[in-house]
Formats: sequence, structure tokens, C-alpha cells
Amino acid sequence: MADNHRPSPLWPGVPLALASATLFGATTPLSKGLLAGTDPQALAGLLYLGAGIGLAAVHLARRRFARAAPEAPLRRPDLPWLAAVILSGGVAGPLLLMLGLTLTDAASASLLLNLEGLATMGIAWLAFHENVDRRLLAGALAILLGAALLSGNGHGITVNAGAALIAGACLAWGLDNNLTRKLSASDPVQIAMAKGLAAGVVNIAIAAIRGASVPAAGTVLAATVIGFLGVGVSLVLFVRALRHLGTARTGAYFSLAPFIGVAVAILALHEALTWNVALAAALMGSGLWLHLAERHVHPHRHEALDHEHSHAHDDHHRHAHDGTVTEPHSHPHRHDPLRHTHIHYPDLHHRHDHRQA
Repeated sequence: MADNHRPSPLWPGVPLALASATLFGATTPLSKGLLAGTDPQALAGLLYLGAGIGLAAVHLARRRFARAAPEAPLRRPDLPWLAAVILSGGVAGPLLLMLGLTLTDAASASLLLNLEGLATMGIAWLAFHENVDRRLLAGALAILLGAALLSGNGHGITVNAGAALIAGACLAWGLDNNLTRKLSASDPVQIAMAKGLAAGVVNIAIAAIRGASVPAAGTVLAATVIGFLGVGVSLVLFVRALRHLGTARTGAYFSLAPFIGVAVAILALHEALTWNVALAAALMGSGLWLHLAERHVHPHRHEALDHEHSHAHDDHHRHAHDGTVTEPHSHPHRHDPLRHTHIHYPDLHHRHDHRQA
């Protein structure tokens, strides 16, 4: 049956995705000053390591002081997915990018990096069969065109081996984003912590093997703080957004990060506002509006499901508890079959197939 009193399907997924994009987008201009005299891969390793160390502290503090577990912990069946996420997004992606940067110019690299958003959405739609309509596709293309306009800066793409390596890095990150969806019911702090620590150690080790010099203490401290917020907290928010929006929509919102980075550079670093920034803002704003205006609704059936994740009691969670509980909370629970109609996104409970709908 339909329910006209449900909370907006935009909440909290869209704010989480936009907050994630904001933190990640601000990382680029804030890290720009740290590149002077610092090896790029060593800096990337420090950013990831800062994310891992900061989130490890959050995880330990939460275990010590929290009265109940608000999130589902990573379980043994999650470990293969976590390993694939770390290898694709934390190791293969940065390594391919660094190799590509040595063989191509900066303008081409910046433009090619927008392929991550396209790869994320393409894999989500083609491999995982997330629902997409013309409005969503048009909005995603507008956002990606705006991002390309920002990073292209009037230059074309130099097609060579370096470009192929950077495209490979974007494909690895697109795969990473889709594989992370498989873990999105689990604790996002644990996921981001594991990825940050592993990717940080690997990238710093590779930089050391290549002969990179040790950064100054001030650079290490600044990179750690920026990494905690711009990589770690951003990834936690991204994983939580995946729960509510699915990969394609979260990836589209996250593609706004380049514009956010430019906005931070204009406001904080007093860089000039140019015509391509204004046009990109118009394109991305129109794409954002198309996504926010989505109203995906149809009769759908929930099959019986057993899983574990953070939740509050609602139409999809009607199970009983012994005694008083606080919300949100996490525990293994079962969903009985249910058929109803309401506006929804491909969240944890709405990942049904539309190919035969």
C-alpha cells in the first residue's frame, strides 16, 4: 500500500553524499601547498594513513565509551570483499595513477580522472543492474560534463600509455566504489579504517622503494589531519550514503567534488572565477536538480531477508525486542515478505531487479 507520511527518500542519503563530496573536494586545494618538495605518492600514502590512524582512534574510543553497538561489525564473509576493495581502490588505483602521471601531462590527467564517476555509474548500471531512467542519466552526464570542463581548462587529452594507465586507475576506483556497496551494511568506520591503513602503508612503502625523501614534520602533520577529514571521514559518509542511494546515485553526487574543490580554492585561496567555472557550475547545478527531482515509485515486493545493519524501527523493521532498546542499533534480524508502494532508492532494502518490471 502507499504511504504519504514517509520521510523524504532524499534523507539522509543525499546530504551524506554531498558532505562526502565536500570533504573530498576540499582535500585537493588544501593538499596543493604540501606538494612542494614532497613526492606525490608519499603524500597520497600520508593522506590514507592519516585517515586510517584517525578512524582507528575513533573506533577504539567508540568501543570504550559506547553503551551499545550502533553499527554491524565486519564479519568473516565480508573479508574477501574488503580485500578486493583495498586492492582495487587503495593499491591498484593509486599505483596506476602514479605510473600514469609520469607518462602524461597534468591537464590530460586532470581531465581523465573524471572517468572515475563514469566508471562508477557504468558498472552500477550495467553489472549490478541499478535502476536508471532518462532523467538520472541526463543529470549524471551534466555533472560529469561540468567536472570535465573544470579539469580540462581548455586543453585536450594526450592519448598515450600514461592516459591508458590513468583510465585504468579510474576503472579500479569505479570497481572499488561498487564493491564497497557489498559492505555498506557493515560499520563504515571499520571499512574506511582498514582501507586507509592498508593503502597508506602500501603507498608509503612504494614511495620509499622509489627513493622518495622523507617529508618535513609539518607536512606529515598537515597531511594526517587533511587525510583524516578529506579521505577518512569522507569515505565513512560515502559508505553510509551507499546504504540509502545505491552506487550510481552516490557516485553522481560525489562527482560534484571537483566543483567543491574549485569553490574552496576561490573562497579560501582567492583564485579567480573564470568562465569555465561559471559554466561548470550551471551544468552541475542542473544535474544536481535532475537527481533531486527524481521520484522513483512503483509497486514492489520484498522477499524474505536475513541481514545485519544499523537501523531504527520503521515499515521495514517491525521486529520485537526483549526490554528497552535505543535507536539506532544493530543486530541480526529477519525481514518477512512485504509488498507495498512508495518512493524509494536502491538502498539496503530496495535492490530489486527492474529488468523484468
